[in-house]
Amino acid sequence: MDNRAEVREFLTSRRAKITPEQAGLPAGSRRRVPGLRRSEVAALADVSVEYYAKLERGNLAGVSPAVLEAVARALRLDDAERAHLLNLAQAADGSDALTRPRRRATQWKAHRSLQWVLDAITAGPAFVRNGRMDLLATNQLARAFYDDVYATADNQANLARFQFLDPASRRFFPDWDQAADVAVAILRTEAGRNPHDKDLHDLVGELSTRSDDFRTRWGAHNVRHHGTGTKRFHHHTVGGLTLAYEGLEMAAAPGLTLTVYTAEPGSPHEEGLRLLASWAATQNLGSPAERSAD
Repeated sequence: MDNRAEVREFLTSRRAKITPEQAGLPAGSRRRVPGLRRSEVAALADVSVEYYAKLERGNLAGVSPAVLEAVARALRLDDAERAHLLNLAQAADGSDALTRPRRRATQWKAHRSLQWVLDAITAGPAFVRNGRMDLLATNQLARAFYDDVYATADNQANLARFQFLDPASRRFFPDWDQAADVAVAILRTEAGRNPHDKDLHDLVGELSTRSDDFRTRWGAHNVRHHGTGTKRFHHHTVGGLTLAYEGLEMAAAPGLTLTVYTAEPGSPHEEGLRLLASWAATQNLGSPAERSAD
């Protein structure tokens, strides 16, 4: 796969984010580019300027792990960015062939025991998603929690489409800009991990065409690991909720993540989840089998 443009834009964008002071270099007064110069990155990585220029032109094929690690250190990449660089290098030399998805995630269906696990979680929303942010399986509380997502068929039970194409997301995410940054970073991370995913390419193309907010963020080349944290939401029935989340990679289904939202015990947000569960019990939200097929 020719991913030279992706590599070039990622390395260029990371270099532009680092100030000379952050890298322990004198700033000087005649800098014509933001961030570091190529020559400075090359010196920090202990490679020639010509060699680093070749890398930044997008040619990562055959680059050794030691050089990639040196470049990662020079550019002060975090764990998610370092993993993304390694994924880009694997795609460049074809070594990702063994880890390509053998089938589209849209064909995946939760087995019964997984749905039992989801349904056993009753105090908070629990769901399985893929790297394209498709909701693949939920418990009843997650189905109610994401009622806005399911309310519009055009969202296709996809959190990224909801984020950027559905006006209801502006209410659901009080911190909309932050949520949008996270959504794009998840998709960009997935694009590096699975560069052959046609469904992902189609989704990115659709969102880039239809949303200026998405297109601008996609061009920033930011990536992240999305494992734990706290988010604010505003549900149309129960109002504001501040929830902690934990994302767990599924060993039995690589590339899928099981996420559980919880509220601080004794808080108004815990009471909000109880109210949401009561509301969900009065709605026709579909059977577990139907939810796992979404």
